[in-house]
Amino acid sequence: MFNSTGSDALPPLPPYTLAPKAPLIPHLPDEYFALLVPIMCYWSFSLVFHAIDTLDLFPQYRLHTPVEILKRNRVSKGEVVRSVLTQQVFQCVIGVLLAGSADLYGRESYDVAVWARRVRKTQRIIPALLSVVGIDARGLAKGLAMSHPTIAYALAGGRSPASIANMSQSASALPFAFWELAVAKAIYWLLIPLFQYVAAILVAETWQYFTHRLFHENKWLYRNVHSRHHKLYVPYCWGGIYSHPIEGIFIDILEIVLAVAVTGMTTRQAMGLYVMSTYKSITDHCGYAFPWDPLQVLSGNRSEFHDLHHQNWGLKYNYSEYTAIWDRIMGTVYPGDDVAERYMKDRNAAQRALERDEKTARSSATAHDQKVNGVVEPVAH
Repeated sequence: MFNSTGSDALPPLPPYTLAPKAPLIPHLPDEYFALLVPIMCYWSFSLVFHAIDTLDLFPQYRLHTPVEILKRNRVSKGEVVRSVLTQQVFQCVIGVLLAGSADLYGRESYDVAVWARRVRKTQRIIPALLSVVGIDARGLAKGLAMSHPTIAYALAGGRSPASIANMSQSASALPFAFWELAVAKAIYWLLIPLFQYVAAILVAETWQYFTHRLFHENKWLYRNVHSRHHKLYVPYCWGGIYSHPIEGIFIDILEIVLAVAVTGMTTRQAMGLYVMSTYKSITDHCGYAFPWDPLQVLSGNRSEFHDLHHQNWGLKYNYSEYTAIWDRIMGTVYPGDDVAERYMKDRNAAQRALERDEKTARSSATAHDQKVNGVVEPVAH
């Protein structure tokens, strides 16, 4: 039986002093730079996809023809740009109102040590677990102390194997082993931030799905607010956040504000979430189904998934933005196997509309020329 003095003591936690982080951009606080990040990303990503579209670089991945953009949409590109800029102004104003103080640093070593202590405490259960299957972990630890000290250390429950043989060992705690600190650093610097990002996406996804669906199912909200976004039957890159200001605030802005607040992200972590969310919004509306887009592949919610939602026959389906989890749970994934047929029908209808317009324009031009030249069509008897 072990005493609870020396072998159970834990290394002390290091002292720390908190101080504000220096801003990424000199003289521009991070909390304000964070407001510019999604705007810069939005127009940068949009310009890339606009260049792809204008230069017709990947026609094999187009979801729609240029004729469809011309004939099916119910809003001009100029109006889309003005609306997006207006929403980005709202984003900045709300961001300034909600901006907190600068992120602090200085306790990273302390927090790593806290996790290293937890790693050591977790090792305490190893001897008890092995004893269930008849293994004398501590005896095994003594035998491995010289040849495999790291394994022996863990088998001994995070205690020095020497302490097993010498119960009068000093009460001073053994310093953390290299692997204990490595595990603690991996948890602190990798696993916790990864968990925060996954949790933030789930929070944003939940808010976005149910509010988006509400804006469709409530007739007043759809007619007076959300229908503006659906003037884009054929989405394109910079139309990602083209929407009514109420929708822009209530859905697009609030989903990210809530995600950051719930997960306790730092300002710089939030910047990463802003970039990811902005990129996803752009690619959802880019009009291309690239098979090698990493974020689209990882999310399982590809651009064609959301593009279908913009079609008049898909308005009641595919509400999700990030993962489509809620669409699958709630049964709102588009159920038909006629997608290719419907897309072709819309494409052909747009082409016929263009041909009619061209024919009308030619007839008008001919009539105008005849009027100018004084030519009168003979009257048929």
